[in-house]
Formats: sequence, structure tokens, C-alpha cells
Amino acid sequence: MVGEGELAACCASRRWLAAVAARPRGDLGALRETSRRVLRELEWADVEEALAAHPRIGERAEGRTREAGWSREEQSGVDGAEADLKAALVEGNRAYEERFGHVFLIRASGRSALEMLRELRERLGNDAETERRVVRAELAEIVDLRLARLAGGADAEGEGP
Repeated sequence: MVGEGELAACCASRRWLAAVAARPRGDLGALRETSRRVLRELEWADVEEALAAHPRIGERAEGRTREAGWSREEQSGVDGAEADLKAALVEGNRAYEERFGHVFLIRASGRSALEMLRELRERLGNDAETERRVVRAELAEIVDLRLARLAGGADAEGEGP
């Protein structure tokens, strides 16, 4: 069974944590479904709280926490990128934050730096409402993968929400 402390490494929203921790967590499928439902129902301020725990794409999460380690692994697609691509990500992150007021969030697992940069540039064209929907979906994918990792799920890198 997954404990509350372990759940906190999956999503930094206190409201998400309280809602998910209050429900039975016996099997991965039920846990994932509860998580997805709660994420859909969160107020935007709660989503922003979760976003605040995510480093910018291309920045290394500091610390020895489970969440920081996962973040470093998830963003490993940036590790071998050329300097000009990394610089473009830095500039893209800046433009995104200026436009939307929060960190650019994308499920980085399994994606290259170039894929993430393309997605970042495409999403800069979104209006605020569209981007909020995309951010929720990306957050749900990240949380879903992390829950699968906690539970030792074989599809931790494969199955999405």
C-alpha cells in the first residue's frame, strides 16, 4: 500500500494529496483513477501549487528527495542536448513564463529535448484557457507515471491517462 508521504512525491498539491490519501489505495488502477478525477476537479490555484514543485525543463532538480530524483530522470532527454538547443529551451521557458505566469509543464519522460522545445513553441500560441487544459493533462500524465513507479507498475513509462 502506498503511504501519504509517498503520494506527496507524486503531486505537490495539498488538496490532491488530501483527496487521494483519503480514498482506498489498494490497487494501482483505482489509485490512478482517483488521482485523475481529483486532478480534473482541482481549482487552478491548486494546480499552480503543484506546478511550483516542478523545475523548468532543462534545469536539474536539487536535493535527494524521491521527487527530485524522479524529476532528474524524467528530464534526462535534455542531458545530451547541444548547447544551442539548451539555450533555446531557456529562452522558451522565459517566454512561456512571461506569457502564462507559471513554469512550462510537460511530461518529459520519453521525450527528447527537441520534442519538448517543439511542444513549448507550439503551446506558446495557446490562449490561457486552452493552455490550462493542456497543463492539467500533462500534470495528470506525470502524476500517473509517478504513481505507477510507486506501485512498481510495469507500465510506469508506457500507459498514460
